[in-house]
Amino acid sequence: MAPVPERQTLTFALPKGRILDQATPLLAAAGIDIAAALDEAGRKLLFDLPGSSSLAWRILLVKPIDVPTYVEHGIADFGIAGLDTLREQGRDLYEPVDLGIGRCRLVVAEPCDQPEHLRGLRRGMTVRVATKYPACALFHYRSKGIQPDIIPLFGSVELAPVTGLADQIVDLVESGETLRQNELVEVETIFEVSSRLIVNAASLRLKQPAVSHTIAALRRAVEAASDLGPRAERANS
Repeated sequence: MAPVPERQTLTFALPKGRILDQATPLLAAAGIDIAAALDEAGRKLLFDLPGSSSLAWRILLVKPIDVPTYVEHGIADFGIAGLDTLREQGRDLYEPVDLGIGRCRLVVAEPCDQPEHLRGLRRGMTVRVATKYPACALFHYRSKGIQPDIIPLFGSVELAPVTGLADQIVDLVESGETLRQNELVEVETIFEVSSRLIVNAASLRLKQPAVSHTIAALRRAVEAASDLGPRAERANS
């Protein structure tokens, strides 16, 4: 008689907050239904899903900025992280699926009444830049031959130009309403942001069948959600 395959347990690090709300239906479509478990979990940050006879899931709820750390160190096999976080941290992770959620963009912005000598920055100039993304900002400006004085901030970045702390900011923007309310204007987009499925490199090798199955299931869920969008728009038109 052939041996009964051992039940595999995979761990998924998920970001608390808005992205988790958007990811929940995609995960459910891929066979990872966390909605009921989230309702029952209360303040618990680690819980197990019932799973199947061959595959079980352990869920970690962590701050979005910490997801790549748990995945890179092998505490979690999978995670969901924004491209902004991944580029800022420069982690050694596999990113097989763009989930298409959490869409926004990392931009350079400045005051609407920016002094003339700071408009249209050119190679060799210096500029004070406030940002939550110092690594991304430094790379962007240096690639243009501009030397930035990076001022790291962790909240209310829009306040920096208003108070004279910085000439420009680098920050995430979705609608741009917060910029407009603080009399700031976008100068350029550094890159478009969305949330990605990330995978631990060792898990990809050592748990290959289960990991590949999960990647494929999430890829199908994303494709189905993408197809549903245009159909819903046509139905409502």
